[in-house]
Amino acid sequence: MRSNHRFSRISFILALVVLIAVLSGCGGTTKATSQPDTAAAEGASGSGKELVIAEPVHSTGYLPLYIAISKGFFEDLNVKVVTLAGGSAHTNAVLTDQAFGFIGGPEHNAFAKAKGAELRAIVNIVNRGNVYLVARKGLDPGGDIAAFMKGKTVAVSQYGGTPNSIIRYQAQEWGYELDRDITLKEVDAGAIPAILQQAQADVAVVTEPVLTQGIQEGIWSEPFYNVPKELGPYAYSTINIKQDNIANDPETVGKFVAGIQKGLEFLRDNHEESMAIAKQEFPTMDEELLEITLERSYEDEMWEFTGQISEESVNTGLSVVRAAGLLKDDNIGYSDIIDTQFVK
Repeated sequence: MRSNHRFSRISFILALVVLIAVLSGCGGTTKATSQPDTAAAEGASGSGKELVIAEPVHSTGYLPLYIAISKGFFEDLNVKVVTLAGGSAHTNAVLTDQAFGFIGGPEHNAFAKAKGAELRAIVNIVNRGNVYLVARKGLDPGGDIAAFMKGKTVAVSQYGGTPNSIIRYQAQEWGYELDRDITLKEVDAGAIPAILQQAQADVAVVTEPVLTQGIQEGIWSEPFYNVPKELGPYAYSTINIKQDNIANDPETVGKFVAGIQKGLEFLRDNHEESMAIAKQEFPTMDEELLEITLERSYEDEMWEFTGQISEESVNTGLSVVRAAGLLKDDNIGYSDIIDTQFVK
């Protein structure tokens, strides 16, 4: 336990060193991981108060933020994005004042509150669980999904991540016990396609664009369980900041939220130009794959275009992490982790 704690401290310190190094440069969307120049970087060269948003990955789901930066929707603000992969690095960047906000589920605010810190989600980004269940070629799930899942081995990303939490939640909903009725094969997300190709698992829990890549490569067919549709509104990713910033600088928070809302509205009303911005944000991604990914996101109602965070969507997220055993405090609720006073 002592060595693990020491490793966590070293990893976090290294993440902060990388964050500080990237932030010393100029431009808009900055990546701690290796990423090409983006449209958001080009659109964030204006003057104004600088705000850094930490993201766990560079994702098509976060397109409203990239659009807002690219189109200059943040009044008197210079918003930058830094990608901090690995564990809770993006959350810790906010808690240590290295970043203004982070993208992640509001359950991270609940985790922080359980340890004495106060974070609040201020505006919605992704309002559905961007997770899908697929079966390897040759397996037919049929109409009874619960019956099909019994006895299956499921390839899923590591414990602590949302896809892992969702399959644990679903197993509980189906009345199954892990390691008895369903076996989880927890691996790095990038290894999942190969595991199904080699028949080391029967089912995979995937997100876009891996979902569409697997379909195109013939590893699996269309998802047999669509979490966005099945679980409905789900506060999957929100912008989260310290409560102190809401109290001490509400004007900045209000301007930031207004910019995100404009990005959401633009994404709703301008599909072609939004796609063009996405292509600049993800220049190495196959164009057809990107188009299919965004079309699926629109179809599955991935975004709540007002930016509002409903109590229903938060309760779903909290139920998922409680089922996974990640949140043991049953007293933390909506008002403890959400503040939508700036959402018009």
